[in-house]
Amino acid sequence: MTDKYTQLVSHGLGRDIAKKLGLPQPMALRRHTPGQPLVTGPVLVQGAGSGADALASTLLSWNLDVRRHAVPKEKLGAIILVLDELSRPEDLEKPVLTAATSLRDLAANARVVTISRSAADAANADAANADAANPGAADPAAAAARQGVDGLVRSLAKELRAGATANGILLADGAGTTSPSTLGALWFFLSGRSAFVDGQFLTVRSAEGQLPADAEKPLAGKVAVVTGAARGIGAAIARTLHRDGATVVAVDIPAAGDHLAAVANEVHGTALQLDITREDAGQRIIDHAVERHGRLDIVIHNAGITRDKLLANMDQGRWNSVIAVNIAAQLRINEALLASEHFRNSPRIVSVASTSGIAGNRGQTNYGASKGGVMGMVRATAPLIGTHGGSINAVAPGFIETEMTAKIPFATREIARRLNSLQQGGRPGDVAEAIAFLASDAAGGISGEVLRVCGQNLVGA
Repeated sequence: MTDKYTQLVSHGLGRDIAKKLGLPQPMALRRHTPGQPLVTGPVLVQGAGSGADALASTLLSWNLDVRRHAVPKEKLGAIILVLDELSRPEDLEKPVLTAATSLRDLAANARVVTISRSAADAANADAANADAANPGAADPAAAAARQGVDGLVRSLAKELRAGATANGILLADGAGTTSPSTLGALWFFLSGRSAFVDGQFLTVRSAEGQLPADAEKPLAGKVAVVTGAARGIGAAIARTLHRDGATVVAVDIPAAGDHLAAVANEVHGTALQLDITREDAGQRIIDHAVERHGRLDIVIHNAGITRDKLLANMDQGRWNSVIAVNIAAQLRINEALLASEHFRNSPRIVSVASTSGIAGNRGQTNYGASKGGVMGMVRATAPLIGTHGGSINAVAPGFIETEMTAKIPFATREIARRLNSLQQGGRPGDVAEAIAFLASDAAGGISGEVLRVCGQNLVGA
């Protein structure tokens, strides 16, 4: 769906009028197109430790124009702030305020990415070892400094303009600044693939993962299943996975057969007409993938429905149907996947959640409960799939321009579009890009995460 307002104020007279009147001025976002540079402009790497030095050397090997010190008035494509050695809140001052002097030099659609340590490791892991004989094993000062990065990044993301975004990478114990999934997450955040991801964090939990030999085909040789693939976000996911090299099995209900066949043909994959609420849905998905393509590597749980009603007026049918499709079906399918010998080779599962399951939404108690359930399932399943060298994550879209949002009344739709830091709605492809990254081996060390693709909603979580 076209956002005519964004088109109007992006250039010329419309831009000048919007500026004079103080109206929102959303910028046309830099989205991924094959063959484009990872970053448009020099990359400033700020940080004094060995982790920053190692990262800068690696980025040079990517043929990026890397700076260790800012050049006044030089337009920057990105600032990477390496904060992996923080031990107390006072340590933030020098690197953060030094980087601040370069913020006015960011080009349009630039990226700011922080790399820091997980606060949970300082607060929880050490606390588990504390006892009467070893008081103070936990490190409150380190936890405070690390958690401070969270507030810093989310606040900075709301200050940036012209399509620029700020996101963060958190390193758990055992992960470093040049671990494969750290570099994979950095590659994602720097690229046009993360255009509608803003003010968010990904935690790299291990040194696992593998960068692709071909950055344009990170899913080459993989077989991926996408449920709810007949239209909208599901169709966009199928197209993006195919673009990235995967063979796609497109799944949807029989009633969507014609649209499903069209998508499957477009991506040169196969179609499976299936009601995912069937008890045997998981086994049928496995059998189809193995019989037609010889393997199964990736499952994307995208299928979902809404049956909105205020809770005071909610009936059993609306409640049960949403729970059945949006979460119960995923749980059953995952049980079959984890029990199957055909889902053992570094398998990946990515589920589509929703910001409604985080911040809530009026009239969507059933939907919010189901999407909150998806996030709980993902976190609990991470250690189970980890025994097979696999990962499971969720992507939580915000306002995305789809056929469904096109039916929202005009005034409500316009308000919803502007209530995020990027002041516009996302596209189905934005959700698909995040899913494709999390389904790749480059994200092998990232599991149990929920990544919001919402342009950083200004209201709610």
